[in-house]
Amino acid sequence: MITYEDLLMEADRNELVTKEKPLLANKGRIRGNRIAIKKDLTEVEKKCVLAEELGHYYTATGDILEQSSVTNRKQEMRGRTFAYNRLIGLTGIIDAYKHRCKNLMDVAEYLNVPEDFLNDALSYYKGKYGIYTRVDNHMIIFEPSITVIELDKRIM
Repeated sequence: MITYEDLLMEADRNELVTKEKPLLANKGRIRGNRIAIKKDLTEVEKKCVLAEELGHYYTATGDILEQSSVTNRKQEMRGRTFAYNRLIGLTGIIDAYKHRCKNLMDVAEYLNVPEDFLNDALSYYKGKYGIYTRVDNHMIIFEPSITVIELDKRIM
């Protein structure tokens, strides 16, 4: 499981300066080699914000704060997608199933992410893959609620 500390060290390896600040408008912001994280968030929330800001560092160009631009909205989504895949991913959903998580709250707790972050990630995955997707010998079904089915290897 990736921790906030792991992401802080990753930022440091990339020569990014990360500081917790009393931000008013955003939970996080990256500008140049500086990342600001809203200081009154929980550590779990900070982890999600930092993962997204690292995603912006790896995938975005220029200032994308102005969200009226389609290009900026796409870059914003790439940063979020990076965070979803890094902190949850389809394999994380399968791992949660294997650890007998019964509902979204259990899955969020197992993956150590806020429930709203998990819900946003599941909405993203549903938009990308449709109602279900297959990963190796597992079927992840997104509607009407998240379900993971292990497929019989004999019929694959």
